[in-house]
Amino acid sequence: MPVPRRFDRRPPERDTTRINERIRVPEVRLIDDEGTQIGVLKTADALVFAQERDLDLVEVAPEARPPVCRVLDYSKYKYEQAQKVKQARKHQQQITVREIKFRPKIAEHDYDTKKHHVERFLKHKDKVKVTIMFRGREVTHPERGTAILDRLAEELADLGVVEQRPMQEGRNMTMMMAPSKAVLAGRVAADGTISAAVDEHAAEAGSEAAETPVEAAVAAVAPDDAAVAPGEAAVEPDDAAVAPGEAAAAPAEDQAEDTVAQAKPSDEIAAPAPAENGGTAATGTPVS
Repeated sequence: MPVPRRFDRRPPERDTTRINERIRVPEVRLIDDEGTQIGVLKTADALVFAQERDLDLVEVAPEARPPVCRVLDYSKYKYEQAQKVKQARKHQQQITVREIKFRPKIAEHDYDTKKHHVERFLKHKDKVKVTIMFRGREVTHPERGTAILDRLAEELADLGVVEQRPMQEGRNMTMMMAPSKAVLAGRVAADGTISAAVDEHAAEAGSEAAETPVEAAVAAVAPDDAAVAPGEAAVEPDDAAVAPGEAAAAPAEDQAEDTVAQAKPSDEIAAPAPAENGGTAATGTPVS
């Protein structure tokens, strides 16, 4: 609770930057509003230089000898600095750690209630410290606490990730959970499921991946099929699908025809006469 103003004895916060008449040194090194160094001037002359331009004389480097002063609009300068600090705070991510406690002999309904609290904390992008409290002789059975923490982490795997595994410290066993990437990206619906937009995107990515092998198979078609005249129709898939036996028989027939052509170069060569009296067809030598 903030302290009421009438009881606050602290002095008010004042701006320690010296400007205009608050600059008491005899000489200053002056920089004009465009960033050009004017040189070392007396403080009164530098103040007149700033007033002629309806600007302020601001001491920017009091440790220098002589101090460095700049001519600028101090109110505008303070506003811009405040906006920069505000933007920097807006981009900062504040981490809040929530703690919830379980007992090793917790009932089922109490477990569900506390699990919903952990879900709410994770959906708010807070870290959760889950503590198992042991009392008396319960400390001799740490496996019960480990089982509860493992069950909680498994049931909330879509919402949170385990940053620190269950670790026992005295009579307490702790586990740290942090929001998952889906929660931090804002892709988790109110009921704890991933939004439909993410599912559709994943489905589209899967369909594109499934079409890739088909496109590769189409690209691997024989060059003869690809070289089709523009006026001719494309070959139907049934015609292109030839049985393996037929595909293997065609080259064998071509090789047989080539062998016959080599053996019979011209039609003028007469065929040998059939063998008589048990002789062979090639030489006619009698067989004993």
